[in-house]
Amino acid sequence: MEKNPWNKTNQWENELELLHAIIRKTLLIETTKWGGPVYTYKSKNVLGIGGFKSYFGIWFYNGVFLKDEKKLLINANEENTKSLRQMRFNSANEIDEKLILAYIKEAIEIEEKGLVIPKEKKETIIPELLQNELDRNSELLDKFNAFAPYKQREFIEYITLPNKKKLKFHDLKK
Repeated sequence: MEKNPWNKTNQWENELELLHAIIRKTLLIETTKWGGPVYTYKSKNVLGIGGFKSYFGIWFYNGVFLKDEKKLLINANEENTKSLRQMRFNSANEIDEKLILAYIKEAIEIEEKGLVIPKEKKETIIPELLQNELDRNSELLDKFNAFAPYKQREFIEYITLPNKKKLKFHDLKK
């Protein structure tokens, strides 16, 4: 197994290999995404594995739809994470192959059904100060409108940071 960049502390090598061996018994295809192993089914991300300082685990990309009767899955970031759920372990002794395979089987069934949480459309809220400048400066307006919506939000966030004393409108001209 090649070095796993999601094994942040390099202390879970054997444990992650155990998880790899279990996952290899399924229909999932191992790929590398974001620098680490991700397992897919029909080109859809199903799960990933990795190690961190105090645990190693499996994360299910559509874990929100898993029944989780054993209450093993957690949402690591309630504010931002809608679908992803983690199954965490602290030692190899906690790895229950039969149970993990059941969760993976259900995760594949979820992909077969096409269950997903629709992505929320993020509204771009333009601060009054920027809107006034856009109304006054057509060149600036054209440059701003040329940005993709996520880049517009990124720019708004940048110019509204507390440590920014003046709006950086000249940044749009670059």
